[in-house]
Amino acid sequence: MTHLSPVHSIESPSNLSSSGAPHDELAAFDAYSRTIIGAVDKVGPAVLHLQVEAERGRGGAGSGVVFTPDGYVLTNSHVIAGGKKVTATFADGRASGTTIIGDDPDTDLALLRLDGEAPVSAKLGSARGLRVGQLVVAIGNPFGFQCTVTAGVVSALGRSLRARSGRLIDSVIQTDAALNPGNSGGPLVNAQGEVIGINTAIIAMAQGICFSISADTVEFVASRLIRDGRVRRCYIGVAGQNVPLSRRVVRFHGLERESGVLVQSMAPDGAAQAGSLHEGDIIVEFDGLPIENIDALHRLLTEERVGRPISVGVLRRGEKLALEVTPRELRPAA
Repeated sequence: MTHLSPVHSIESPSNLSSSGAPHDELAAFDAYSRTIIGAVDKVGPAVLHLQVEAERGRGGAGSGVVFTPDGYVLTNSHVIAGGKKVTATFADGRASGTTIIGDDPDTDLALLRLDGEAPVSAKLGSARGLRVGQLVVAIGNPFGFQCTVTAGVVSALGRSLRARSGRLIDSVIQTDAALNPGNSGGPLVNAQGEVIGINTAIIAMAQGICFSISADTVEFVASRLIRDGRVRRCYIGVAGQNVPLSRRVVRFHGLERESGVLVQSMAPDGAAQAGSLHEGDIIVEFDGLPIENIDALHRLLTEERVGRPISVGVLRRGEKLALEVTPRELRPAA
């Protein structure tokens, strides 16, 4: 007769806690918890609830974060859009009026300054060293609940997100840290307690797909808003459409892309018309760089090109022409 040996657990009693969980599992969970708590302890006191009083109709609310000792506050452009008065409330109940310094709808970022002293501020870090899978923490005020914390990981890097202005926001961080209405404008934080992004959007009807504007974009925009109250960009005065190019045309002209931007119309007083562009031209190069679509063109319409003659490569009736256009400064809508 075959005798069966008793079944033994692969975990010896000495390796189990009183709850039956392995000690190394509990240690890992403890370390995870301590990391999140540490990050929240550093940044949480600097996170604000923003109540917006609108020019017309009903106001809104969102989140913000103090990121300088002298009281500058980051939030989303869409949070303060149309607002005439924004009141900031800290997690401990202290409240302060604010002054709107400026906003940039093209990156969905805005800058406020507290009217009173800033009792605490968070440190703005960098998103350059982020890795997919890295732990991140989102802090905000969803539905008005003060300083709500969610944790997750970086799901993807280098995403592009369409701003309400129509331009693409580049280098966006995708995370599965849950965001809800009211989280907009709050910080995305790394394990060291540094702000590495500003939470901006969720995809409706999607699970675990949330986006944050990277700290490097934030730093650039904030510096321009502090200096000028706005971010300078340029325009050339064309309305265009993305169009494919035949392989024969691409090979014949030695183009780097198989698409371009068809000029559908031009502003009567715009730089494009002054530079002799015509309706029906296809823009394939701008300042020596290939242009495959409107977004690629928008990325190059930056402040350093304002007022500088730029070479524009176009296709016109089978010919490739090099024209010169001097971009003009894009003024914000009144």
